[in-house]
Amino acid sequence: MFKPNVQLLLTGNELMTGDIVDSNSAMIAQQFKELGLDISRKVTIADNLSALVNEINQLAKQADILIINGGLGPTIDDLTAQALAKATQVELAEHNEALVHITAWCKKRGAKLNSPNLKQAILPQGCAIIANKEGSAVGFKMIHLACDIYCTPGVPRELKTMLAEQIIPDIAKKLPKELITDVTRLQVFGLGESTLQKMIDEQLPNWPESIDLGFRAGMPLLEVKLTTTSQEGHNIKTEWYTKLVDVLGDHVIAKIEDTPLSLAKHILLELSDKNLKVTTAESCTGGMIASLLTKEAGASTCFEAGFVTYSNKMKTKLLGVTEKSLDHLGAVSKEVVIEMAKGALEISSADYVIAVSGIAGPDGGSIDKPVGTVWLAWGHKNNLKTVGLLMPLPRSYFQKYIANIGLDLIRRELMSSTQTPHYIVERKFS
Repeated sequence: MFKPNVQLLLTGNELMTGDIVDSNSAMIAQQFKELGLDISRKVTIADNLSALVNEINQLAKQADILIINGGLGPTIDDLTAQALAKATQVELAEHNEALVHITAWCKKRGAKLNSPNLKQAILPQGCAIIANKEGSAVGFKMIHLACDIYCTPGVPRELKTMLAEQIIPDIAKKLPKELITDVTRLQVFGLGESTLQKMIDEQLPNWPESIDLGFRAGMPLLEVKLTTTSQEGHNIKTEWYTKLVDVLGDHVIAKIEDTPLSLAKHILLELSDKNLKVTTAESCTGGMIASLLTKEAGASTCFEAGFVTYSNKMKTKLLGVTEKSLDHLGAVSKEVVIEMAKGALEISSADYVIAVSGIAGPDGGSIDKPVGTVWLAWGHKNNLKTVGLLMPLPRSYFQKYIANIGLDLIRRELMSSTQTPHYIVERKFS
């Protein structure tokens, strides 16, 4: 069975001097691996026209697919279009589709179309455009010496989208079906890799060898991958995917269909579908929950207000927390987070609330309430729930993890989950 030879050419003085660390080649390799293809050779060179032309010709003689990364920008040292034109012995010319793109890109940003911008529309004659949804420079592709050449931007965000939405699907159409690797991804929250593996070992001990199970740790979401490379694996994958989802339960956030969504985005979509709003009342997380929500486009339809009440005085003044509760029970207590939640709901008129108060450290703990102690309240005014957790983590990690736990508890509330998350089972103290 024919397996294409894939090679990679990276260009840029910054790569050669170490001013920029190459992460793009890893991204490209990962996406090609899912097609069952490996990168057989990678070459990195400076912004030198003759060197680029020479490398393009040499690599095209050996490869079936060549990815050229970088050199598509508006400056004088961006030479990919010029180099490919020389290598293929065609003229450079203004490409109408590229011109339309750069014109629209400038107009959207209120910028004037200038000569450097127009340079990005001067491309080798006969090339086909690869659209760039993220940036100003289109990609383009040509065939040279029977090699499919794809020219891509050096900006990682732009490259990632271009690969996933256009280049990889374009190549996949040309490959034998039995060669293509099939990957299914799941987003999971609240389970570490070791815990997840233990659950699988105990509950799915006969996991088939034809389905490779992999984990990609992340904060806050962990990614679980099911990969098959054989017909046998393809045939039984749906069955074992279902079994895995049953084991993981409501720790599964979603199946990743395209670009992974954040936990906050999942919640906002659910709230929007139900025409509901959420508010926040935060102390130890310092507004991080609100920040995660408002980071997402369209958050204003579901989130109108959040409250950061770091001091006891502000808890009372802004949210109506009683001085009696603060004096007798302390700010980090069940009663205080309930009062914070009720105050936020009353002021904002939201449907749901997340309230949190804790000791992020490294100081401020006591024997009764050590560093890492946190109380959360969540739900709606007719059904507020609370939990006390002990999470003795470094301050920044504590804040980020607790903020996402707050979001996850609302997610579970919205889906009417009756399952207890692992982080509560492991860390609950009251």
